[in-house]
Amino acid sequence: MPIESIGKDQVLRIRPRTPEEEAMAEVRQLSIGLGSAFDFTPHLFEVDGRYLHYVDEGPRDADPVLCLHGNPTWSFYWRELISGLRGSHRVIAPDHMGMGLSEKPLDWPYRLEAHVAAMERFVLQHDLRNITLVMHDWGGAIGMGLAMRHPERIARLVITNTAAFTDGPAHASLVAAKLPGLNQILVRSMGLFSQAAVRYATTSGLSDEERRAYLTPYNSSARRVGVQNFVKDIPLSPGHPSFHFLSIIEAGLAQFTELPVQIVWGMKDWVFTPEFLAEWRKRFPDASVHTVAHAGHLLMEDAGPEVLEVVRDFLSNHPVQAQPAAS
Repeated sequence: MPIESIGKDQVLRIRPRTPEEEAMAEVRQLSIGLGSAFDFTPHLFEVDGRYLHYVDEGPRDADPVLCLHGNPTWSFYWRELISGLRGSHRVIAPDHMGMGLSEKPLDWPYRLEAHVAAMERFVLQHDLRNITLVMHDWGGAIGMGLAMRHPERIARLVITNTAAFTDGPAHASLVAAKLPGLNQILVRSMGLFSQAAVRYATTSGLSDEERRAYLTPYNSSARRVGVQNFVKDIPLSPGHPSFHFLSIIEAGLAQFTELPVQIVWGMKDWVFTPEFLAEWRKRFPDASVHTVAHAGHLLMEDAGPEVLEVVRDFLSNHPVQAQPAAS
């Protein structure tokens, strides 16, 4: 319990931590294991009594670049983009509930719609406008769900190795990881899904420090509840609870065809294969497309500097008109 000093006589008293203080204490504890790999200032955002961690770097009056990660990564994945863009843009990278340095409640509704609702509250409370959405993995469905609800706040899209539609083949490993018995044992208890991501989702490999940074937030069964539920929430058939909501997001993609869209794709991704890229091309035929032949699923790890330059050029070449602030 923290000890605080009150009054002129410096009388000490002990008080319980607030929920926000508990959440920040968890952030600091986990950050010890990250070393110098992730040195951004932590921030917390409350969602129904639970706290999301997020990074918020750069000028507050600059156009926001909202970076949405997938599973089992977290905002650490965007570190090169954050560092590279924060001189000219406000770069924001949240950790979804149950992920990264955010809280990991056992009783939270870990469904696609709940994640979209959390990001919606975040954007509205911070009154973010002229948003450039940068999306990877599950961040695509979450980001486009957010865009569907508030299209007037979205200025540009950067799409990387992700999906926001019901088409596309599921890798056999994901199908196996969704099976009820295996899901609990392999993903939650043993943490093999997270281990596989840091070993097999890149082509160039990760350093020991990078592997440790990815795995530290998921270093116990309790801390892998978000990872487990993201896997369970992959909607492979119409009977899945999130399939209908994903279908609504898919139907809404057409309203964004007039926006500037940049697609950057790692072509060695065995999860979001080039077949998913073809689906995005069909939906956004005017998009700029940059493929990285050697990169795998963790595109930023295999080609971070290259992706940064593509995104920087895209932002420079597609300036946005300021949208009016809320009255």
